This record gives sequence, C-alpha cells and structure tokens, in this order.
Amino acid sequence: MTVNVLDIRVKSLNGRQTTMNEYQGRVLLIVNVASKCGLTPQYEGLERLYREKRDRGFVIAAFPANDFKGQEPGTDAEILDFCTSTYDVTFPIFAKISVKGEAQHPLYRQLTKSGVKTTGDGPMRERLKAHGISGGDEDDILWNFEKFLIGRDGKVVARFAPDVTADDSRLVSAVDQELAKG
Repeated sequence: MTVNVLDIRVKSLNGRQTTMNEYQGRVLLIVNVASKCGLTPQYEGLERLYREKRDRGFVIAAFPANDFKGQEPGTDAEILDFCTSTYDVTFPIFAKISVKGEAQHPLYRQLTKSGVKTTGDGPMRERLKAHGISGGDEDDILWNFEKFLIGRDGKVVARFAPDVTADDSRLVSAVDQELAKG
C-alpha cells in the first residue's frame, strides 16, 4: 500500500507536530536544504519562485538535513534565523530531519521510493564522483537541494537533481503544468 506523502507526520520549526495535509489541494515542491552547501544560494531562487506562484496554490516546503558533509550543523532556531536574515525566506521550513540512511525520515522514505526518475541527474552525480563522493543508488537522495514536485492529489509527479535550480525551465514548466490542473 502506498502512503500519501501528505499523510506523513512532520514537525514544524517551532516544534508543532503536523502533516503535510495542511497543504492538501496545493502544488508542493519539497526540498532538502542546507545552510553551508555550495548550493545554498538556491534559497534566493526558491523564494522568488514561491513568491511568483504562491497565489496560484504553490508551496515550497524546506526540510533542513545534515546528511551531506555536515553542511547543516545548526539548530532549528539557527536555521530559521539564517534563512530569514540571509535570504528573506517566507516559505515553510520544517524541523531538521535525515533524508537518507537508516535514520531516513518517513517522508523521504516515501518520496525516494516513488519510482519517479530524476530530471537532470547526470551532471551533479559526475561532479560528486570527481570529488570521490558516491551518489549511492539511483533512488537515494544525491545531495542537498534535491527537489520533489507533489501534485494537488499528494502524488510525486517529478523529481529534480540538486543542481536543477528554481529558474530551470524544466522545473518551472513542471510546476506550471501542475498548477494548471487547478
């Protein structure tokens, strides 16, 4: 039986237990984020995309994770302060979780077993390999800032490699297609 990602329990940055069901009927972009990663400047583009499309039912949900070279060492409070003061982030940020390995959060366990192929997977995987970093299995989270697009029905409709930015036409087009299903 497949679990709807909207039904999985998560914790907000302020410690409130909830589910993603509060975003039922909206198009979600779920992103694992980190404050000390070479990809961290993506916060700027993500915030811009969120502000452009939120009135049409679009939400970005950020999940800080410290699974890749210790690039998210901060506490939830420090993460929130960094995101709001450095990038003026207004989209929802959730409590820090693990997105891979034995401690993988149930949300990411469900996302990664969705079977949706990753758009733009090759270049980042090759860059990591050149630095001696194995990307793991194809279904594993490759690095910080991997993105999952969730349709209004709670199903994973697209997955994007970490280096596919918020202004990439492939991502924007997929978001617009889902929003058009209104």
